[in-house]
This record gives sequence, structure tokens and C-alpha cells, in this order.
Amino acid sequence: MLASDQKMNPNGLSATSKQVLAMRDAVFAEWERQVRLLIKGAQHVLHPILLNTLPIFYDNIAEALTPNHPRSNGTSNNDVAAAHGNERARMTSYEPEQIVHEYQLFRDAFSQVADERGVTLTRTEWGIVNNSIDLAVRESIKKFTSMHDSFRQKMAASLSHDMRTPLSVMVNAAHILTLAASPQKTPEMAKRILHNGQRLSAMIDELLDALSFNRSEALPLDLSEFDVLPLAQSVCADASLNDTAECTVSGGSVVGYWCENSLRRALENLVINGIKYGDGKGVQVKIDEAHGRLLISVHNTGTPIAPEHHGQIFEYLWRDGSVADKSGWGMGLPFVKSVAESHGGSVAVDSSAASGTTFIIDIPVDCRPFVEQAASAVSP
Repeated sequence: MLASDQKMNPNGLSATSKQVLAMRDAVFAEWERQVRLLIKGAQHVLHPILLNTLPIFYDNIAEALTPNHPRSNGTSNNDVAAAHGNERARMTSYEPEQIVHEYQLFRDAFSQVADERGVTLTRTEWGIVNNSIDLAVRESIKKFTSMHDSFRQKMAASLSHDMRTPLSVMVNAAHILTLAASPQKTPEMAKRILHNGQRLSAMIDELLDALSFNRSEALPLDLSEFDVLPLAQSVCADASLNDTAECTVSGGSVVGYWCENSLRRALENLVINGIKYGDGKGVQVKIDEAHGRLLISVHNTGTPIAPEHHGQIFEYLWRDGSVADKSGWGMGLPFVKSVAESHGGSVAVDSSAASGTTFIIDIPVDCRPFVEQAASAVSP
């Protein structure tokens, strides 16, 4: 299964849910045919980019069709639809109405294949499907239209707040020196200026990193062919050595073209976060492949991320006021987001008390065409 709660198999799902899962490939084959035929700008979008996070959304709907499942619709407890809108804004020439049209065609393809295969849904089940699609449209459009939001304002706020203290110390110490203070105080004042100057320098370095990871600029990637499974196993082994919480890996071998260093750093961030904010029961990493896309999911149990924070956690310089540890600039998850987007993909989160928290890196198996496309787009 591709559902965003990292469910390993369909056991426990209703008969209808299993029937819907079984027709997924047929639905997307019909959907892709109609999209390329009817939506302007879709004809030349490569297959993995066209489908992006939609197969995950589809399996989320299938889960919601099981009575008493923690997921009430395809968008509950996750931001997969928002990731779809984000990727459409970055990777296509779409306008908002084209995203709406895509979801309309998705609904039509679902209904057509269900009829052809004799899959009968009750009125309540159709209500779940239609409600999921309607909610996904709103979330995708909202994210699509907010790509140029408040990054600069957040940067300015952090500059004025976090840099004020060391700058004030430096100015005051320098002022004391200008007043011809006693020679005994000169070394102390110089040390204060040096120490706080070094603090400012470190802050500026981190801010420059943040600017280079801004969504408007792709990370520089050194692409090579490798198997992501051993990489995930290596990251988990290192994390398990440094912490009492165990990190395990499941799934199969997936060979593709990615930047090994940046993908390793992104996965390390997610695993470390899972250990840090989990309940001590370990972290599970799952490797999967579908429709030319690599899916890396990192799951932990514990206190869920509040729904209103699902989008904010990927923003630079955002800090959760409810978390005691506020060290750093809040760059771990934004870096993961930048890695996924620079590979032509997305990152999404699914979090609830019932299912735990899962982060999903969803990128093309062969990202060379998308990285080359991005590079040519910014070259003079």
C-alpha cells in the first residue's frame, strides 16, 4: 500500500477498500489518458511528475472507506493534497483551474473504472470519495497560490529578533572602549566583542544556507546511480548506535539517479526528528516504488503534529512554541523539503494520535530529466 500512514498491507480493511485498491492502476491509466488529452500543458509533463502524490491520496481514500478507520477522508491527518499543489506550482505551467480540472477527471476515472469492474459503493462511501476530492481541490489550490508567501517577512523578523542581542553587546562594549575605560577592562570588552561577533557570523552563515535552500532556488545536486535501500539501512544503523530507540528499515531495493549526499542528509534529519520527538518506541523507514516514483517514509509514534502546523513545519525559521527545545533556526524539515523539491518531487506529512507521524519523500526514480530541466530554466 502507498497510504501516507505507512500501512504495510491491506489487512484489516473492508472488502470495498480492497476492491478500490485493486483498481488503482486502471484508474490512473484512464485518468492520465484524459488529462493529457484535455488539460493544456499536461501533454509534455513526464509520467512521474504528472502522477506525483496522487497515488498516495488514492490509497488514503481507500483506507477511509473502511468503517471506523482513523482516517475519515483522503485528506484527514495529512498534507498530501497540499504537496500536490506545491509540486504543480513548481514543476508545471498550470493555472489553478487546471488543478481543479485534474481532480474532476480523477473523479470521472474513478467512477468509470468502478462501473467497468462492478465495484459498487454505497451512498455513504461515494460521499467519502467525493468529499475527499473536494477537500483535496481546496488544499491543493490553497498551497498552489501561496508559494510566494511570507518567507522574506519571517527572515526579517528573525534578523531583528535573534541578532539584536549580540549586536547590542558589541555596540555597548565598543562604546565603553571609546570612553577610555580603565586598561584592566579592555581585554574583557575585547573578548565580548569577539565572542558576540562570532555568534553573529555563525547566524549569518546559517541564514545564507537558508536563503540557498529557499524554494525559489534548487539545491545543487551531484547525481549518481545507486540503490537507496543500503543508504537507508546505513542511516538507520548510525541512528541506532547513537540512541536507545531502534531504527528499522523495510521495503525492497530501488535503484535510481539521485544525489546521494543530500538524500542521506534529508533522511538523517527525518530519522533524528523521529527519535527526538517520538515516544521511544523506535523509528520505521519504508522504501517503496510506484509509477516511476521513489517513496521513502519515516514513521514514529508519539504526540502527533497539530493539523494547523502541517504546512508550517516546512517553513524556514518557524518554531513550534509548544516544543521546549527551540534551538537552531528550524532548518531541518525545510532542508528535507528543499532536497525533495530539487529532485523534482515533494515531501508530505501524515500525523494523528491513532496512526503516529509519517514523513514521506516522494521523488522520481530517475530525477535526471527534472534536475536538467530546472537547471536549463535558470541558465542565461
